[in-house]
Amino acid sequence: MTSRKYFGTDGIRGLVGQWPISADFMLRLGRAAGIVLARHGGRQRPVVVIGKDTRVSGYMFESALEAGLVAAGVDVRLLGPMPTPAVAFLTRSLRADAGIVISASHNPHHDNGIKFFSAAGEKLSDELELEIEAEVDADFATVASEQLGKAVRIDDAVARYAEFCKATVPEDFSLRGVKLVLDCAHGATYQVAPKVFRELGASVTTIGDHPDGFNINNGVGSTHPEALQRAVLDAGADLGIAFDGDGDRVQLVDRHGVLADGDDILYVLARNWQRRGLLQGPVVGTLMSNFGLQLALGADGINLLRAQVGDRYVLQQMKAHDSVLGGETSGHILCLDRATTGDGIVAALAVLEALVGDGQDLASARAGLVKLPQVMLNVRADGAREALGSEAVRQACAEVEAELAGRGRVVLRASGTEPLVRVTIEAADADEVERLAQRLAQSVKEAAADHISSLLATDSP
Repeated sequence: MTSRKYFGTDGIRGLVGQWPISADFMLRLGRAAGIVLARHGGRQRPVVVIGKDTRVSGYMFESALEAGLVAAGVDVRLLGPMPTPAVAFLTRSLRADAGIVISASHNPHHDNGIKFFSAAGEKLSDELELEIEAEVDADFATVASEQLGKAVRIDDAVARYAEFCKATVPEDFSLRGVKLVLDCAHGATYQVAPKVFRELGASVTTIGDHPDGFNINNGVGSTHPEALQRAVLDAGADLGIAFDGDGDRVQLVDRHGVLADGDDILYVLARNWQRRGLLQGPVVGTLMSNFGLQLALGADGINLLRAQVGDRYVLQQMKAHDSVLGGETSGHILCLDRATTGDGIVAALAVLEALVGDGQDLASARAGLVKLPQVMLNVRADGAREALGSEAVRQACAEVEAELAGRGRVVLRASGTEPLVRVTIEAADADEVERLAQRLAQSVKEAAADHISSLLATDSP
């Protein structure tokens, strides 16, 4: 990842108007992607689909990418506002060579970004992303006029994706008599999510379904569930479902107004799928999945495997261990028996299928999951990342782990972009967790200061 110039772990993302999140860069990126796809594709004229969320800047970037792709001789299929997982599905369904999503996910409107999907509806390989990066910096050239690509708009994209979502549950599955509140985050699910759940028979109330280009994720959605919690209680609903701006995350609210995050969703699905013989391989979480989830699943004989934070790494571990269920606490849930990528609507349907099938509500279905208190402290200081390799920090971490003696968990994570280390500790005793986290954070601070002092001493004459 350190050799990358533009791509991060989840595409290219940043502040609109600042390179590379600018119209001129997107023009070059479109052409570069087209050239690389033509180089590796099996047909003379590649096809690329483009979807976006509801940010006002999406129009600008859609046009720029379209122009760059057409200049490279690529045909373009424009989907309009569609969830990220819908672009993955439609890339496969339309037999395209790649898909592009214009979105900054759960970020505010002034951010935007680009994600790519392969023809299989999966994220591009590191090698292809690096090849696209190299081509971005090459001279811009346009193919001959007779070789230019063409762009058309796919008018039935919402209907196509809605049918796909409904096909992930049994044909006789019905939500009649179920009262739902959907929070669409003023984002990409605002059209399709209410359509899917209403067509399955649910009584649906919606919030966050009036995007204006600027209100995406603003006080609504999976990162701001308070609005949904109030709406569920006000409506007397059975369940609340909150998506993020691009629809690949989901959080739930039970009928009591209590939030259920990705750990809760994994717990409910894993136990239901195990009973039904559908669970294959371990459940894959991340370093941040609560230790209580590991204990609760273990009590049912279900193994929790931890990946690095990021749905890309969860997917890698799932494939390596033939797993069908994985996800992050944030609500990225991957059901690989149903979709190739994290999909908020598909995950919510899977939970509803489990609840309806077992005759349970969400509160009772997750009652066996007791989350351990967690404290996460951010240590921001020059030299913080380097401090993780110091003997002092390693010794301090070993002492904390010994004190917990298997009763909890310690995670030290360095930011990839900032002089920042996240110290996370989980255990049953909240006071103990706070005390140990403060101790470990202090050791990181001291080691960071020592690292900087040594550098200054080396540089001085």
